[in-house]
Amino acid sequence: MHNNPQVSPEPAHGVAPLDDDSPVIATSKRRVLVVDDYAPSADGLCEHLETWGYSARASYNAEQAMAAAEEFDPELVVSDLVMPGADGIQLLEKLRAQNVDVEFLMLTGQGTIETAKEAIQKGAFDYLTKPVDPAHLRHLLNLASERLESRRTMFRLRRVLQNHGWYDELVGDSPPMIELKRLIEQVAPSAASVMITGESGTGKELVARTLHHRSPRASQPFIPINCAAIPENLLESELFGHEKGAFTGAVATRLGSFELAHGGTVFLDEIGEMPALLQAKLLRALEERSFRRVGGSQEINVDVRVIAATNRDLEEAKRTGALREDLYYRLNVFHLHLAPLRERGDDKLALAQRFVVYFSHRESKPVVGLDDATRYLIMRYSWPGNVRELRNAMERAVIVATGELIAPENLPGAVRGGPAGNDPVVLAGMTVDEVERRLIFLTLEKTEGNKTRAAKMLGVSLKTLHNKLRRYRETGLLLTAEGLEAPAIAAQNGEEPA
Repeated sequence: MHNNPQVSPEPAHGVAPLDDDSPVIATSKRRVLVVDDYAPSADGLCEHLETWGYSARASYNAEQAMAAAEEFDPELVVSDLVMPGADGIQLLEKLRAQNVDVEFLMLTGQGTIETAKEAIQKGAFDYLTKPVDPAHLRHLLNLASERLESRRTMFRLRRVLQNHGWYDELVGDSPPMIELKRLIEQVAPSAASVMITGESGTGKELVARTLHHRSPRASQPFIPINCAAIPENLLESELFGHEKGAFTGAVATRLGSFELAHGGTVFLDEIGEMPALLQAKLLRALEERSFRRVGGSQEINVDVRVIAATNRDLEEAKRTGALREDLYYRLNVFHLHLAPLRERGDDKLALAQRFVVYFSHRESKPVVGLDDATRYLIMRYSWPGNVRELRNAMERAVIVATGELIAPENLPGAVRGGPAGNDPVVLAGMTVDEVERRLIFLTLEKTEGNKTRAAKMLGVSLKTLHNKLRRYRETGLLLTAEGLEAPAIAAQNGEEPA
């Protein structure tokens, strides 16, 4: 519940006067339908909304509102509770029955607050008491807009998952990911072997699948093999197959991965764990495009593209013999390196949101996103297990979540209280505004949310810091500060939240 009404002694048209210092920040022109049987109140509220950058329209009863909903297609509705004819709750029920996708705010007098709470149980976002405090209304409209956008994003991503599958795209727009996507576009159409390097959990198999799906071989098989997970005495048979009677237990002829992938792609994960003798046989198969099954004498010709991956340092693996030098040069025709998640900036949030949508769909739960405190913790944590660890954390969070947003208590303990990441404040490709925003958040973290001390450390006035935080909140850039600006923390520091 966000309700924290303030009552003005001198309401104008049912709306308290604006604070002269309130900044006017344009929104994305969201459409707001105002419904109130007292026309001066409805018209006055529309004037405020237009000043804030919304596109507003007034209706004076529920019947007019339903007609306006078809023509105006509102995204947000601010409605009086008590009206002649159909009241606010009945209007809400009618909109829901017609599947109108809106967030609904209810206006109520002091004597009907319990009824307003009933409206929340039936799907209203929140309620405000009359006379309406503009700052509180504006705050609730921002929160309602965020929930609306999160829900629409969830529906869009669910359609992607249903229509194209999980491996439809690589997520992230950080500088390392932009460069990776550029290289993938270059190499995917070719037949060249590719070596992918990166720490465990960075998504090497996903990149390999992406290369395959964007290549001329996309309609043919993609066969992944984890060289570290298959016993040494079985790995050769896994790769090249075996003839009946080749060894104890070989009761029938078996095709290997290279034969099964004919025309397609074989992905050799953890290639550095492959035994040296088998590396020599693999090299021969790559150079001659043929091989023999275990226990067989017939040469089998295949056309496969090989993509290999390792979490080892390639030069070190070559120097120590973990990877044969000749095989290294044969596989490393094109090299792709995956940056660890701690170096990918806001990609953490994009990935977390993608995982939330995926798992909420799988688990049939109404979770649509992350609250601000959770976003802060995700950005702060170093994620030593990389994308795999983030995926597991979001799966757990969705399962235990009880609301629409993932809260900090839904995260694993390591994320809530683990060591902060070593992300630099500045990464290549960041804008000056982004660098400033990160510096402010890091300083607030160091001062445990004390804005007075933070402003002093940053060399700006307290008013300037408050204005910047307000701007971040209004423009949707407040990714981490809510966790620092929670009222309890601000109260401990003797401050009011910005």
